[in-house]
Amino acid sequence: MSAEDRENIHLQGTYSNRKKQRDEMIRARREKKAKQSRMIKRTAAVVVLIILAALVIRLAGPVIVRKAADVRQQISAAYEEHKRQAAEKRRAAEEAKRKKEEEAARKKEQEEALKNEAASQDGTGAVSAGKPAAGDAGAAHAGVGSLAAAETAEDAANAETGLPAAFNPHPVKGTEPENLIASTKIMMNDTVLSETDSYKPWYHIDFGAGDRYTDMQGVITFRGDSFRNAPAFGTADMQAHMLNRQWTVKTGSRTYKEKTWTGSGWTGQPLLVKWPKETKAVMNMYDWAKEDDELVEVIYACLDGKIYFLDLKTGEATREVLDIGFTFKGSGALDPRGLPVLYVGSGYNSTKGRSRAFIISLIDGSVLYTFGDSDGFADRSVSFFDSSPLVDAASDTLIWPGENGVLYLIHLNSKYNEAAGTLSVDPDRVCKWKYMGKRTGSQYWVGMETSASIYGGYLFVGDNGGNLMCLDLNTLKLVWVQDTLDDTNSSPVLSAEDGKLYLYIGPSFHKGWRGSSEAVVPVFKIDAETGEIVWQKDYNCHTQEGVSGGIQSTIALGKNELDNYIYVTVSMTKDTGHGVLACIEKKTGNVVWEQEASYAWSSPVCVYKESGSGAVLYCSSSGKLYLLDGLTGEEYDMFDFDHVTVEASPAVYENYAVLGTRDCQICGFRLE
Repeated sequence: MSAEDRENIHLQGTYSNRKKQRDEMIRARREKKAKQSRMIKRTAAVVVLIILAALVIRLAGPVIVRKAADVRQQISAAYEEHKRQAAEKRRAAEEAKRKKEEEAARKKEQEEALKNEAASQDGTGAVSAGKPAAGDAGAAHAGVGSLAAAETAEDAANAETGLPAAFNPHPVKGTEPENLIASTKIMMNDTVLSETDSYKPWYHIDFGAGDRYTDMQGVITFRGDSFRNAPAFGTADMQAHMLNRQWTVKTGSRTYKEKTWTGSGWTGQPLLVKWPKETKAVMNMYDWAKEDDELVEVIYACLDGKIYFLDLKTGEATREVLDIGFTFKGSGALDPRGLPVLYVGSGYNSTKGRSRAFIISLIDGSVLYTFGDSDGFADRSVSFFDSSPLVDAASDTLIWPGENGVLYLIHLNSKYNEAAGTLSVDPDRVCKWKYMGKRTGSQYWVGMETSASIYGGYLFVGDNGGNLMCLDLNTLKLVWVQDTLDDTNSSPVLSAEDGKLYLYIGPSFHKGWRGSSEAVVPVFKIDAETGEIVWQKDYNCHTQEGVSGGIQSTIALGKNELDNYIYVTVSMTKDTGHGVLACIEKKTGNVVWEQEASYAWSSPVCVYKESGSGAVLYCSSSGKLYLLDGLTGEEYDMFDFDHVTVEASPAVYENYAVLGTRDCQICGFRLE
C-alpha cells in the first residue's frame, strides 16, 4: 500500500470518528431537550394538581372537617356503647352470680323445710304438696328428692335438648321495663309492701324444660306444658291421613244479662288424661270407666258453665256432668303431680256472682277454693280468668295470671291421701303482683288474658296492653318488657334452639287502637334472655268491632321432621272473612308456604308419626277442620262442620283429636 493510500485511509478514519462524535453530541442534545421537556410537563402537571388540590381543599375543606368530626364522634359513641354493654354484661353476670348464690341458699332452706314438714306428718298417709311415692304414705313433696342430684341431671338433659347451659335474662337498650311500665306493687297475704324491693319469697320457684313439666300421660294444660308447646301427646299411626269423626256430644248455652254463650269458645281446649288405676279408684267415675285400664278421659269446661267428662275413643260419659254455673271460655288445667285436681277459670259473670278462678276436686266434684272475684288489690274491675295456670310441683305453688291485671302465686297447702281417698287444698300463703302500663286507659288495658310460659324462675306473659313481660318469680321484678303493639291473645311459646331460648308470639288488631280498618300485625321471634326482636314477619290485617283480626291463636312449633318451622294462623288478611295458616322458617322468618281459608282463632296442632314425619291440624272459623302436610302445605283431608263457627283449639292424644264448636258440639276424631 502506498503512502498516499495510507493517508487517505487515515483521513477517512478521522472523518468517520469526527462524524460519529458529532452524531453523539446531537443525540445527547436531543435527549437533554426531551428530558427537559418531560420535566417541564411534569412540573406543570404537579402545579396544576397543586392548584386543583388547593381549590378542592378551599371548597370542600369544611365538609371534610365536618365528616372527620362525625367519624370521630361515631367512633367515640361506639366505644362508649361498647363500654356500656360490657359494664351491663358485667352487672348481669354479677347479678346472676348473686341470684345463683341466693337461690342455692333458698333451695337448701326449702329442702330442710320440706324434710321438716314430712317429718311432722302423723303417719296417716296425708301428703303435703305431692303424691306419695309407692310404699311411702307419709312422704311429702314426692319426686323432689335430692335437689343437687336433680340439678346435675337437669344440666345433662339441657345439653341434649338445646337449652342454654346458663339462662340469665336481662334488659338491653330498648327493652328496659321502665319504657312501658309505670309501676308494680306486691301484696303478701293481706299486706301491701311499701317497697317492692323488700319482697322475700316464701318458696323458691325453678321450672325445668317444658317436656319435664309432668309425668302424666296426656295434655293437662293449655298447649300441654310450661313451654306451651305440647298440644298433642304421643304419636299418631296415620296411614291414609284422613279425618274420621267418631262421636259427637251435645253441650248447651248460658245467658247472663242478655249475653248468651253457646258451646265452646276461644281458647276452649279440652284436657286429655290417662289416669293411673289407683287414682281412678278414688274418683267418682262410673265403674266401667274405673275398670278400663286403657281409658283416656276428656275433661272439657264449656261456655254453658258445665264440665264434661268423656271417653276419648267413644264419647261416652265417664262420670256425671259437673254444673259450676259460670261461663268457661279458656282452658282448664290439671295438677302436674297427678293429684285429682282441676284448675279452671270463668270468663264472664253469672247469676251466681262475679267471675272467678276455681280449684275443683276430681274425687267428688266439690269446689275446694275460689279467688279473684271482687279483688280490691286489682286495678281493673273484670275478674275473668281465660288463662290456663301452671303449678310449681316442688313448692306447691299455683301460678295464675288474671285479666284483672293481677298475677297470683298461691301456696296451696295440698294434702292428698290416695289410700283414704281424701284431698284438701287450704292456701296459707297468697302473694299477688300487679302492674300499671304507661299507655293504660280506655285502650291498652292492664290484664293478662293469655297463658304464661315459664322457664327457670322466669315467667313470660303477654297482656291486653301491648306488653310482653319477663318477670322474675323469685324477686317479682320485671326483667324486660317488649312492645307488641296491640292486645295479645296469643300465648308466648318457648323454643330451645342451639343453646338459646326464644319466644314466638303475635298481637291481635283491636279496632280503633292502631287504625279503624287496617293495620300491620307482626309475627315476632323474641330473644327470651333480653326481649330483643330477632325477626318479625308483618301481615296487613283487617278488623271488626268486637271481632279482632290479627293473631288470635297460639303458635305451634315444629319438631322432628318439622323442626325448622313454626305454624301460625293470621286472621282477616285479605278482608274480614279470610286468613292464612303460615309455615315460617324459625331461623329467618321467611314464609315457606301459606294456606288461605276462612280466618282462624283456633290454634294449630302438629301431629307426628313414629317416623317423625308431621302433619298440621287446624280449624277455620267457618268450621272446616284441615289436616295438612307440614312440609308442603298439601291438603291431606278436610272435614266440614257445615256452616258451624269454631273458635276453640283441638287437643290430640295419639290417633284421637277432640274439638268443641260454638253450636254446642264436642266432637271426637280419629286420625287414620
